[in-house]
Amino acid sequence: MAEDFLEEIDADEIDGVGEEQELFEHFRFVVDKGQAMVRIDKYLVNCMSNTSRNRIQEAADAGNILVNGKSVKSNYRVKPFDIITIVLAYPPNQFEIIPQDIPIDIVYEDDDIILVNKQPGLVVHPGFGNFDGTLLNAIAWHLKDYPEFDPNDSRIGLVHRIDKDTSGLVLIAKTENAKAHLGKQFFDKTTQRRYQTLVWGNVKEDEGTIIGALARDPRDRMRFTVFPDGENPVAKHAITHYKVLERIGYVTLVECQLETGRTHQIRVHMKHIGHTIFNDERYGGHDVLKGTTAAKYKQFVKNCFEICPRQALHAKTLGFVHPSTGEFMHFESELPEDMQQLIEKWRNYAKAME
Repeated sequence: MAEDFLEEIDADEIDGVGEEQELFEHFRFVVDKGQAMVRIDKYLVNCMSNTSRNRIQEAADAGNILVNGKSVKSNYRVKPFDIITIVLAYPPNQFEIIPQDIPIDIVYEDDDIILVNKQPGLVVHPGFGNFDGTLLNAIAWHLKDYPEFDPNDSRIGLVHRIDKDTSGLVLIAKTENAKAHLGKQFFDKTTQRRYQTLVWGNVKEDEGTIIGALARDPRDRMRFTVFPDGENPVAKHAITHYKVLERIGYVTLVECQLETGRTHQIRVHMKHIGHTIFNDERYGGHDVLKGTTAAKYKQFVKNCFEICPRQALHAKTLGFVHPSTGEFMHFESELPEDMQQLIEKWRNYAKAME
């Protein structure tokens, strides 16, 4: 939702802050502890897509951007742990989460948490362009007779997120205490998360670590890219460990373990080392990146794209400490059918090549 801020309102809706005027918080950002000091307009333009720096400057000049409760101008330099809020004179257009009967695969549930094996194509939360039909709408239906759960209370609900076209394990907190405890584990990087992905090319090293700070690509704000150390002050430190599971012709099945959890982290890091995720349209994986120019091979790849019509990425395992019992819990999920069929098709192709 925050990513579309200011493109959703007209210039005359950016009202100045008056002493008697009631203001409503629309968005909130907490600056990371390792963030370098940088102008707030530059910081925010890298936090949100589809928002120009000029629009952010207009909002700051009108007094609509606050840091720690006080309005600042666009040349203010953010500091670690600053709380940045964007306020306007009218209530935010909330996306009310209404219960919807959407099939979901619940792996585990107790009084504190729900763990879901999310199917590909399901958006996790409402936002612009996806007002309903999301995982949270499904959770609201599942818990519609559970009076303690309010799907519109931000103090409970999703603990972390995965992309619409990524499948796999997603954790939901049913209580405020559970979300606070689990959220701290994700922040402190003490959870264990492993993904499996099919990538283009033969990954030569059996295992390795990718370290690269991530920020929005200035050429395409819907994508992220890796920046050299110190080049982009708003780029966020990111670490991905990977291990080759199977080399299959012109593709490789890889396991990735997240040490940090940045937006699109695995997708960007694998592209950065020359192994874009198979059929990842946003990062160019929907093109034939490895192999031959033969028409028969191109048709084979096209058929593969049809079998798995999304990025071949699955959140396979999740480990965390239970917020009430203190017990360490570890869960695994099977690869979804589309990825299983895709991998088997490549195996058969690779055998035919021998």
